[in-house]
Amino acid sequence: MPISQTTDLLTTNSPHNFQPQQLNRMQVLHIITDFDDGGAQAVLYRFITGDPKNIHQVISLVSVGSYGNCLSKLGIRVQALNMPNGKLTLDGIRNLHRMIREIDPDVIQTWMYHSDLIGSIIARLAGKKIVVWGIHNTNLDPETTPFSTRLVVRACAMLSGNIPQKIISCSEEGIRVHAALGYQPAKMVTIPNGYDITEFSPNPASRSELRSQWHIADESTLFGMAARWDPQKDHANLIAALAHLKNRSTLPWHCVLMGSDVDDNNQTLVGLLEQHGVRDRVSLLGIRNDIPAVMNALDLHILSSSYGEAFPNVVSEAMACGTPCVVTSVGDAALIVGDTGWVVPARDASQLATAMLEAVKEKSDPNAWKARQAICRERIQSNFNLEIMVDKYNAVWNDAILAGSK
Repeated sequence: MPISQTTDLLTTNSPHNFQPQQLNRMQVLHIITDFDDGGAQAVLYRFITGDPKNIHQVISLVSVGSYGNCLSKLGIRVQALNMPNGKLTLDGIRNLHRMIREIDPDVIQTWMYHSDLIGSIIARLAGKKIVVWGIHNTNLDPETTPFSTRLVVRACAMLSGNIPQKIISCSEEGIRVHAALGYQPAKMVTIPNGYDITEFSPNPASRSELRSQWHIADESTLFGMAARWDPQKDHANLIAALAHLKNRSTLPWHCVLMGSDVDDNNQTLVGLLEQHGVRDRVSLLGIRNDIPAVMNALDLHILSSSYGEAFPNVVSEAMACGTPCVVTSVGDAALIVGDTGWVVPARDASQLATAMLEAVKEKSDPNAWKARQAICRERIQSNFNLEIMVDKYNAVWNDAILAGSK
């Protein structure tokens, strides 16, 4: 998306133009397919912890998961239907119907395809008509998306005109993709993900501590990518870019990769590093639970994805910590970055390396780099902070309740 269009979009949705009319405290029931690791799961967790105005409960079709356990410790009620791998069971359907009747929510917010479909149908059977769907995906490629999921999406498209009051997408790309699939455009609204800018904030102490642990010198540029091992994330593209960078520059740099299956046990990943001659320049850290500290330790966060991103959380998390980003043009990554970083085509290791090299050279000018770090955080603070997201969801729910009462 061109930056001029990006700016217009953000102005339209800016917090200064947004004045929600808050009704009485709402009882909100969230239905999600699973509540373990994942982008939508993280957003739901942040949302509930950042919205003290309403009463929230969660039902997971599969398991309570890690995020559910965290919310339970905070006194939020989280229940699981324990349906295996999201497959329907008669007991699961009965329990969902019973739970909805017992909770008697003012609004039901569903968060992923299976919960959009199952949750909203059972909600209607339970006598609840105020349902808002959530879309957190843009990739429905037949080669990477299970046939069963594509069937669910097709069913959602057919029902989108009748069941949900509104359909919230976390990205503009998500609206474009799903409108083309038959979702009702008039019901769709974009609410970008929001971030706790007190948790994700510049922290020099965290930066120094981690870089010392990793033996990264102050003068060395530290690249990093937080992403699970998955074809969508295209680690091969980043590794090829690192090889280009090694051949084109003598400036000191290192790269840290982290995420599920991103460790020394992943022989395919290790083989790629060795094949491109950068094994000694890359550390594989596996799953990390200190992402704010990691983002502070980095000089530059890379998103090398080739497809399927909606609103990639890691980009905003890095920028909120004052860490500039190089991203591929997937999903709404360019919208997040705007003119604060670098946007390159997907699957182009040479252009990715060129952008990284430009960043390394700019970093040698401390004043220019500090200015770039400042505008990164300012962009997230002004457009994508948690409070803005919460207010926009509340406005959608209020409108849905008002419309449903007529």
